[in-house]
Amino acid sequence: MTLHTTSYGDSGSRVVFCHGLFGQGRNWTQHARALADRHRVLLVDMPNHGRSPWTDSIDYVSMADQVAELLDPADPVALVGHSMGAKAAMVLTLRHPELVERLMVVDMAPVAYANGSGFRGYIDAMLAMDLAPGASREDADAALRDAVPDDGVRAFLLQNLRRSPEGWSWQPNLELLRDELGTISGWPAEAVAGLPPYAGPVLWVGGADSGYVKDEYAPAMEALFPRVRKVMIKGAGHWVHSEQPEVFREVLRRFVD
Repeated sequence: MTLHTTSYGDSGSRVVFCHGLFGQGRNWTQHARALADRHRVLLVDMPNHGRSPWTDSIDYVSMADQVAELLDPADPVALVGHSMGAKAAMVLTLRHPELVERLMVVDMAPVAYANGSGFRGYIDAMLAMDLAPGASREDADAALRDAVPDDGVRAFLLQNLRRSPEGWSWQPNLELLRDELGTISGWPAEAVAGLPPYAGPVLWVGGADSGYVKDEYAPAMEALFPRVRKVMIKGAGHWVHSEQPEVFREVLRRFVD
């Protein structure tokens, strides 16, 4: 199975982005274009998202290995992952360290979280939408507003809605994502147990207003990635790269240049 990708830049070292739940590679376009003057950038649509194929099940080892198939040990990359994509990136880096020259983990830790219920509500609301073929995107926004009152989150989710002559459809495999929220919120501790810690540089970026990066998670992070350095960005929540894009981009540039 080949994942859908989009490339920017034609020279310099390689930078690869893995998005989070409900995302797609194009969410990173602004940052990719900013790096393309000095880097070759690859935006990946993760499995069951964007234009990439759907699967019958979800686990982080398979997800990581599918991304690894895009990489070459002769050309190791700076790997950037956010949320779900960060967990896949961490697993990839531990399983295939020869593919990764450095790793940026954005607002995620190698731990199991117990907050998947909010995401389940989003999916239920998305699946419940019944839009006529002639409905506008404004109609879609209105249909989702009661269930997802936050304008930014709603706009982010609606980026996954596509219209064809046959009508509206969602790009992500929503039914599977709902069924596998426990796996997505979890961490494959057994799958990475026994693997050596990653020896390369790691930057751990969190949003100061987010609860995904906490001091109590530092031991788990340092055990797997001993060369980790943490940066917290003020005025940002979980989607730190879109909530504080200029600050995030400066942190990103300093890390990958």
